[in-house]
Amino acid sequence: MGLTSHKVLAIAVLAALLVAAATVRGWPRLAAPGPRAVAGRIAALLATQLALLLALGLAANDWFSFYGSWDDLLGTAPGGPVTVTTGAPGDGLRVLGREPVRGGGAVGREPAASGEIQAVRITGPRSGLSTDGYVYLPPQYFRPEYAGRRFPAVLVMTGFPGDARNLITRLNYPGAALRLNLAGRMPPTVLVLLRPSPAMPADTECEDAPGGARAETYLARDVPAAVAAGFRISPDPRSWAVMGNSTGGYCALKLAMRHPEVFPSAVALSGYYRAAEDATTGDLFGGSPRRREEADLLWRLGHLPPPGIAVLLAGAERGDGDYLADTRAFAAAVRAPMSLATATVPEGGHNFRTWGLLLPAALEWLAGRLRVS
Repeated sequence: MGLTSHKVLAIAVLAALLVAAATVRGWPRLAAPGPRAVAGRIAALLATQLALLLALGLAANDWFSFYGSWDDLLGTAPGGPVTVTTGAPGDGLRVLGREPVRGGGAVGREPAASGEIQAVRITGPRSGLSTDGYVYLPPQYFRPEYAGRRFPAVLVMTGFPGDARNLITRLNYPGAALRLNLAGRMPPTVLVLLRPSPAMPADTECEDAPGGARAETYLARDVPAAVAAGFRISPDPRSWAVMGNSTGGYCALKLAMRHPEVFPSAVALSGYYRAAEDATTGDLFGGSPRRREEADLLWRLGHLPPPGIAVLLAGAERGDGDYLADTRAFAAAVRAPMSLATATVPEGGHNFRTWGLLLPAALEWLAGRLRVS
């Protein structure tokens, strides 16, 4: 039986109940003095706790789809091929530190050989928000022959409540981009690595909440303006793109669909299509059904004119809950001038391993849509 099988979960819950019942029933006999009774009590408590933790872990995995199979959980699943299919202002940014890039055979080298990661704080005058993140500058940025060159840029967002540093330590976007760059499969590109919420600990879902945080304004207006003012970014409207995983994937699609003049291309790694509403989000829509509908990307495709953008939806064919069914529904609703491509791995959960497998193909797809000055 598979890891996400409801039978496995039912068996685990039943086992936890039986172990707990056996512990309660046998406790009087274990209450006697002596080392054997003490050892029995310890064993009974450990068995009860482990059975309960196993059931809770399986339930959490069933809900969030962290792992799609036993091999995925144990890290023994074959990677499998990634299949890509074509379908239907300056003071707002402050550099806090610098570090080298790992990957691409360039660890510890000079920036002109491997590029550089800069820790930054981006403050938004329009939104009144600010957050810390990272900017990766490609090696060509530091070479004299490129001194007059302006570069394309990609806004990259992690999931919620993830740390922007996960985009470096867990997914290694800079290393992946560097390898593609050195292989001639991606133009030298600036990466802006952020959380999807500039108002932590709230989950803003990249929305301008009435009377609340203006996260959409921050990400679609303040961040591009600050980055363009602080670095040599191409002024060409086709030089920007947006991508992310999980919540960051939903945000990437939403920002591109709402602001095609800013982000004409978008990539969603295991993204979803409807804004979450829970204790972490609070009231995102001020009680307005219309605002809630407009944050539903499937609703937008069915009721509003399609934007002239290109999107890549990337995820697992099996193991990530409702992802595949929801993605098929979204893809079926796409119509011109919007264009769609998909990238899939045969199996994978809602986790960094799946996104890491998809990342090189996603960046290479995006590279073909970035306008280079």
